[in-house]
Amino acid sequence: METNSSKPDKYLAMLAQYNTNLNDADIQARVADLIAHKVSENDTEEIKKFLFNCIDLTTLSTSDSDESVMKFTEKVNEFDDKFPDLKNVAALCVYPNFAAMVKNTLEVEGINIACVAAGFPSSQTFPEIKVAETALAIADGANEIDIVISVGKFLSGNYEDMCDEIEEIKSTCKEAHLKVILETGALETAANIKKASLLSMYAGGDFIKTSTGKQQPAATPEAAYVMCQAIKEYHQKTGRKVGFKPAGGINTVHDALVYYTIVKELLGEEWLTNKLFRLGTSRLANLLLSDIRQQEIKFF
Repeated sequence: METNSSKPDKYLAMLAQYNTNLNDADIQARVADLIAHKVSENDTEEIKKFLFNCIDLTTLSTSDSDESVMKFTEKVNEFDDKFPDLKNVAALCVYPNFAAMVKNTLEVEGINIACVAAGFPSSQTFPEIKVAETALAIADGANEIDIVISVGKFLSGNYEDMCDEIEEIKSTCKEAHLKVILETGALETAANIKKASLLSMYAGGDFIKTSTGKQQPAATPEAAYVMCQAIKEYHQKTGRKVGFKPAGGINTVHDALVYYTIVKELLGEEWLTNKLFRLGTSRLANLLLSDIRQQEIKFF
């Protein structure tokens, strides 16, 4: 039986199986080369339709209310009639206190209800609160939970407490998927992003996600590259497929194509499904619709 004093060693031993000594300039150069040579071939209508079907349509505003979230959900209900040739979004992402509203309003099958929880966006609250908030969101209808790692614990090398929280929240999720947000802008280096990715997967995350969108920089292609490399290596060692979600700062269709290209080049066709690839954004929905229809559309 493991003692508390031996627990931290298992995290260091796990990390030692991977190369986490990354050079930021090298990552930047690889990403720049990939963008320059690969993105243009993915600039097709078919791929843009696929990307729309990968969106976690999100409202995380201070001014959200029952009324606004109901209208937000009703637009998704209307989508199939307005755009019968397109697949709908993958999920609706809201604060946990609106999970029941989405569940009671959503009429479309196959769309998940995602909630940010566990002290989002800072993760600075009691572990008991994190677990309780997760449980309440699931009880109200959420089947996906997005949480933020305890960045302060990670940066101070307290991997045990950081991972224990993820494990406990994952246990609370049961069948619901757990997306673990690294807040890559706060991690600063490629080495830290690689380590946080591996620890989050090791602790049970079903997805790893770049950012909350509440801190800058949010998602970057460099962070995505490192995270997808970590997912690839983790899958090779464990056989477990973990999803990837860039979120925050996805402002253009080109941005979305960049993330698609990174996933395609590093993880391959197996990951090109909304079961393993999501985009956390709201503004992208109208931008993709406008691009696909070749006219300005402000549906959402």
